[in-house]
Amino acid sequence: MARLCPSLLLLVAMVALMPRGVHVWGSSKVVRKFQDIPESYVYVQQALWFAMKEYNKASQDPYTFKVAEVLKSQEQITDGLDYLLKVKIARTMCKKISGENDNCLIQQDPKMQKMFYCTFIVASKPWKFELSMLKKECQPV
Repeated sequence: MARLCPSLLLLVAMVALMPRGVHVWGSSKVVRKFQDIPESYVYVQQALWFAMKEYNKASQDPYTFKVAEVLKSQEQITDGLDYLLKVKIARTMCKKISGENDNCLIQQDPKMQKMFYCTFIVASKPWKFELSMLKKECQPV
């Protein structure tokens, strides 16, 4: 019994001292729920850039994709800033190996065209220069 008490006390202390700021989508305290914001907002543009970088990195397609149209952009405030982005993305004429993404034109050849409707949720802590993907869901157009 004497050995059990210090072990139990250590366990209780560890649980009490565990960090409370772990961010799992849906578990952080929401200060302000998702609200529409302009797609031109600098942090929305940063979240779009990050979402496409992550999408292209994970994609098996030899061509890069880019945002063809922003359908919805929203911001939620938690312990950081979460961006809900609903977009239409399209295959470009640039191959991944070229490293070029920003100036790529969307495929015009009907045989090469490929488009998706995607929903991304990107968590941002701009004061720490941190971005992370919380959700990535795409459906063919």
